[in-house]
Amino acid sequence: MANFPKGFLWGGAIAANQCEGAWNVDGKGMSVADVAMFKPNVDKKDYVSQWHVSPQDIENARKSQDEVYYAKRHGIDFYHRYKEDIELFAQMGFKTLRLSIAWTRIFPNGDEKHPNEAGLKYYEDVFRCLRKHHIEPLVTLSHYEMPLYLTEQYEGWASREVVDMFVKFSKVCFERYKDLVKYWLTFNEIDSVFRHPFTTVGIIEENYASKEQAEEAIYKALHHQFVASSLATRYAKEIIPDAKVGCMVTKTLTYPETCNPEDIYLALMDNRFNSLYTDVQVRGKYPLWIKKLWKDKGFQIPILEGDEEILAAHTVDFISFSYYMSMVQSVHASKREKVGGNLTTGVKNPYLDTSEWGWQVDPKGLEISLIDLYDRYQKPVWVVENGLGYNDVVQEDGTIQDDYRIQYFSDHFKAIARAIENGVEVMGYTSWACIDLVSASTSQMSKRYGFIYVDVDDYNQGTYQRRKKKSFDWYKHVIETNGSEL
Repeated sequence: MANFPKGFLWGGAIAANQCEGAWNVDGKGMSVADVAMFKPNVDKKDYVSQWHVSPQDIENARKSQDEVYYAKRHGIDFYHRYKEDIELFAQMGFKTLRLSIAWTRIFPNGDEKHPNEAGLKYYEDVFRCLRKHHIEPLVTLSHYEMPLYLTEQYEGWASREVVDMFVKFSKVCFERYKDLVKYWLTFNEIDSVFRHPFTTVGIIEENYASKEQAEEAIYKALHHQFVASSLATRYAKEIIPDAKVGCMVTKTLTYPETCNPEDIYLALMDNRFNSLYTDVQVRGKYPLWIKKLWKDKGFQIPILEGDEEILAAHTVDFISFSYYMSMVQSVHASKREKVGGNLTTGVKNPYLDTSEWGWQVDPKGLEISLIDLYDRYQKPVWVVENGLGYNDVVQEDGTIQDDYRIQYFSDHFKAIARAIENGVEVMGYTSWACIDLVSASTSQMSKRYGFIYVDVDDYNQGTYQRRKKKSFDWYKHVIETNGSEL
């Protein structure tokens, strides 16, 4: 097996809205994450119901100070415990930590004239702590935590004004952290606009007269995010000369169920749509088929004069992506057993195991995805999310014997190594999530991903004590040996 390259960036990933807590501390405003609820009576595989937020839900959330069912309000208290957590990451030997900046800590509503100094100082302290431990920050500017105010007053990202607000926020971050952060991502899983439009772009679907109008608004929001991403990339390069800026997408690899040409066509169309988001950010232009789709649907997407020049001029340096599962398409899909995951649904693949939450485990698919992305774009790639959600059990002796997680990561690391052997330039790997935190989709703690156990349950009961799982020392050894002893 090929060795991982020297300087490979091993680490882990977290997001502000899922770990920080302190949702109303030091001037922070409400974000879309602060209205997401843990819904214990909803099937944990029913992602649509878990993610959906209605106007009434927002009104209820604004009136509530609850931190039990609004679980992302408490997170794992990383806001106050980051030094302890970063020390644990350093013990594992992390070379990098992917984390995000909560927009609402810097601009509480999103449209203020001046940033909130307390928020700026907090992230400066976090980045300095990482630097102290020789951990390179990989910072996402927007990770499912846009200001709630912008969803209500500006129609979310469907409003052009939000582009300027985001660019202002980005420039403030670049100026403040130019000596501390080299690697940046603009939007987390920018392709998720259709899976959960409220969380991704602040679109409240009930505010539109029809599904078609909501779909048009989502495409408007997507275009505005593409423009904002390109402008942020421009200013990052101007303010931080050695900055590297990447896009971040969900890699939803789709297989055909059979060699029936119709199955192959359906899978091709799914994979083609998944490539839209990287095509625009890497190649700098829209593919012709999406413009035809808009024309056929009668959508008026507000591409202003100069927008396409901005997209072409400020493309990304590398491609980062999340990978959790693969999917299957079939002309007989209506008659087949279905599985889901990350708000995607497809035909069950009989060759793959399925996790407790219904996500199919496919390490080979990660190798295929890496080769596919690199061959398509010839740009460095970075796996910035990948992991196994599991309801870990603390044994009587206090240990967490998560051998299933070790097996999962071992299989996926071998897949990365095979891709590298096949000539793919892989920059690094950050596991999701390196420490237990509140699940993005289900807003619960019992869906645990980390190498570090956090003692808090789905109802915010517990000591918040950190505890190493068996996988902690295993991953430490992987990093120490640069993956050579897998």
